[in-house]
This record gives sequence, structure tokens and C-alpha cells, in this order.
Amino acid sequence: MAHAAAHLKKARELEQHPEYRALQKAREKRRRQRERAERKRQVKHTFSDSNTSFLRAARAGNIDKVLEFLKNGVDISTCNQNGLNALHLAAKEGHKELVEELLQRGASVDSSTKKGNTALHIASLAGQKEVVKLLVSRGADVNAQSQNGFTPLYMAAQENHLEVVRYLLENEGNQSIATEDGFTPLAIALQQGHNSVVSLLLEHDTKGKVRLPALHIAARKDDTKSAALLLQNDHNADVQSKSGFTPLHIAAHYGNVNVSTLLLNRGAAVDFTARNGITPLHVASKRGNTNMVALLLDRGAQIDAKTRDGLTPLHCAARSGHDPAVEILLERGAPILARTKNGLSPLHMSAQGDHIECVKLLLQHKAPVDDVTLDYLTALHVAAHCGHYRVTKLLLDKKANPNARALNGFTPLHIACKKNRVKVMELLVKYGASIQAITESGLTPIHVAAFMGHLNIVLLLLRALFSCSKLYLLDEQAMWAFLS
Repeated sequence: MAHAAAHLKKARELEQHPEYRALQKAREKRRRQRERAERKRQVKHTFSDSNTSFLRAARAGNIDKVLEFLKNGVDISTCNQNGLNALHLAAKEGHKELVEELLQRGASVDSSTKKGNTALHIASLAGQKEVVKLLVSRGADVNAQSQNGFTPLYMAAQENHLEVVRYLLENEGNQSIATEDGFTPLAIALQQGHNSVVSLLLEHDTKGKVRLPALHIAARKDDTKSAALLLQNDHNADVQSKSGFTPLHIAAHYGNVNVSTLLLNRGAAVDFTARNGITPLHVASKRGNTNMVALLLDRGAQIDAKTRDGLTPLHCAARSGHDPAVEILLERGAPILARTKNGLSPLHMSAQGDHIECVKLLLQHKAPVDDVTLDYLTALHVAAHCGHYRVTKLLLDKKANPNARALNGFTPLHIACKKNRVKVMELLVKYGASIQAITESGLTPIHVAAFMGHLNIVLLLLRALFSCSKLYLLDEQAMWAFLS
């Protein structure tokens, strides 16, 4: 008993100790915090369930349930994870009466989702004409733009909702407003092929920048009907895109002869120079659109027009390997000796791209096989650098000089060794390339290969070198001794 009494006394003394009391107080505080957090979690869960049910009722158009939730304290602006509230959902589904009820109870007519769409955007996209009319009558911003710059009119035009488009146009919908990508309602309608919407938009006196991408889209689609409609309202066939390209450039890119003919007949400049001096003929040549090349030349396109870098249409066709386009241009008198600012000829560019048929055509039309750049590089240098065996052989068969020296003294063999082009190297040696040719800095092809670490080429060249001296039994050790 005495022992128990002593323990009890000690416990009471401990309870009175300041540190013990502070510890107990802290424990009690944490317990109360946990209880409050649990109560909040339960309330939040109940609230979340109510919100979800409220939004479902709005989507379903159940006015009675929506009103009941509002009466029980659900916020009318409650929205889901995408930012859609009851007004947005009701507008999307066309529940006009519910939309009206929500507006009367204080729903913001221009409240927006996370993407910046208002109820009018959503109703226009869904083609809900009656809801659109109601929202506009209640003051909705007809020209509100989403985060991507979409307007309600743009969305209606995109989805081919003709009557919604008509109503928005009649109520100050501005079709000149473009998206971030520069697309207008007319542009998107053209792209989607919504001809009735296109006609309606054109009837409403389309002006200004709205036509900027539209005529380009018609050109891309070879849509002569839409292009003709656009040109009726604006006689400028050379309207430019942001990058300076005209509809004729676009038509040339896609090889659309029909719309190109229309544009040219309506006054499009056949040699209009876009950014960097590119003409429609450059574009058609680069793409290999032979019908377009022929049409443009027939209409007087300048065959020797140069870009800012000095490229002619023949350069463009040769670099891209379009031999039919190369042939047409050559037959029409394209300058075969034309050079870029770096001195590259069409032959250099064909060799660079391994376009053997283009190389053949150019050589057949008397292109100098050893024509040089500003650095005295021949087409053979270029082919060796790229490792193009077939072009290299063709050039050598056409008497290209295997020992031609560039400005730094490099021969095609030096370049092949530097780039580890084994087959090209062997071919050059076979056709008489000098293994002992020396650059301006005193390097032979063997030096170059050794410096680059191409042991296989070093050994092959040494064998070839000593073979010429009748020393057939030279081993690798002797070769390395020679090299050092």
C-alpha cells in the first residue's frame, strides 16, 4: 500500500510540472486539430457531391433539381475541373429555359472556362441557335475571344452552323477577328469546305485581313469557286501572308494549276518576290511541279530570277532532285552556269544530293564537269565529301579531274580520306587520283586519314602506294614505319 501511495504522489507531482503540462496541452491541441480536419473533410466531401450532382442536373436540363441545389446553398458559379459551370453545360445541351433561369438568378453571362470559352462560345460551337439568341439578348459579348483567339462566330463557322453564323453576323459579329494562328471565320469555313457558310460570310461584305488567309486556303485546295468569290469582293490577287507569300506561291507549292490560272487571269504577278526573293517559279521548281513550272514559264515567269542567296529555279529543282523539272527548265533556256553567292552551280547541288539523273541531264546540256565554286571546289569534291559513289563514278566517267585542287589544295581524294569514304577513295585512286598530292599546308591524303584516325584508309593507301613501287609484300609494321 505504501508503495502504491508513493507512486500516486509522484504522479501528481509530475502532473504539476510545467514541462509535463505543456506536453499535455500540445497533445490536446493536435487532437482538436485532427477533429477539425476530419469535420472539414466530411463537409468538403458532402459539398463536392452536391456540386457534382448540381452540374449533372444542369447538363440534363432538370430545372427543379437545379433550383433545389441552389436553395440548399450550392454556389451558382460552381464549376468542374475544366471550368464549366451550370450555365455552360445548359447552353451546350440547348436547355434554353434553364439558361434563362440561371441568368435570372445571377449567373454571369460572360463567365469563362479555363480555356476562355463563354456560354456563347459553347452554344455557338454546338449549334444551339435559340440559346445563342437568348444569350445575345442578355448582353453576352458577341466578339469575346477564347485563349486561342476563337470567337463565337469562328466556332459556328468551323462547325457549319449556318443559322448561328447568320444570327451572329446580324448582331455585330466581327468576322475580321483572327485567331492566334491568323485564321478568321471565313478561313476556317474555306478550309473545312463549308460552302454555304463561305457564301454567307462573303455576302456580309468581308473586308480587310479576313481575306488574308482565306484566298491562300482556296489556293492550297485548288478551290477556284471560293477563290473567284473572294476576288469578286477584293480584286487584289496578290494579297500577302505574314511571310510575304501570295496565293500564287501557295498554288505553286501544291501544283494547283486550275486556281493558278484563275489567279494569273485576275492579275496575279507571276514574278512576285516574297521574303528572301522567292518567286512562284522557285517554289514550283523546288517542289518538282512540272505542270506549274510550264504554266508559269508560259505566262512569262523570269527563268533566271535569283533569291537573296543567288538560287535560280534550276538550282532549286537540281538540289531537290526533280529531274523532269530540271529538263523543262533546261529546254526553256535556264542558265546552266548560274551560281549562288557561294559559287555553287546546279551541278554542284545535284552532286550534293546524289541526284544522278539530274547530274546526267546537266552534263548532257554541256554543264562544265569541273566547274568550281568560290573555293575552287568541283562537283567531284562535293560528291567525295558526301560519299556519293554513283555520282562520283559518273563524273569520273565524264572526265572530271580526279586531282582538281580546291583553294586550300585539297583534292577529292583528300576529302574522301577526311570523311572516311572508303569506296569513293578506292574509286578515285582507280581513276588516277594522286596518293601523294599535297595541300597548301603540306598534307597528303595519308596524313589526312591518319590525323582523322581512319586506320583502314591509311592501310589501303599505303598498300596502293607501295603497290605502285612493286613492293607487294609490305606488312603493316613496315607501313607504319614508312608513315612515321
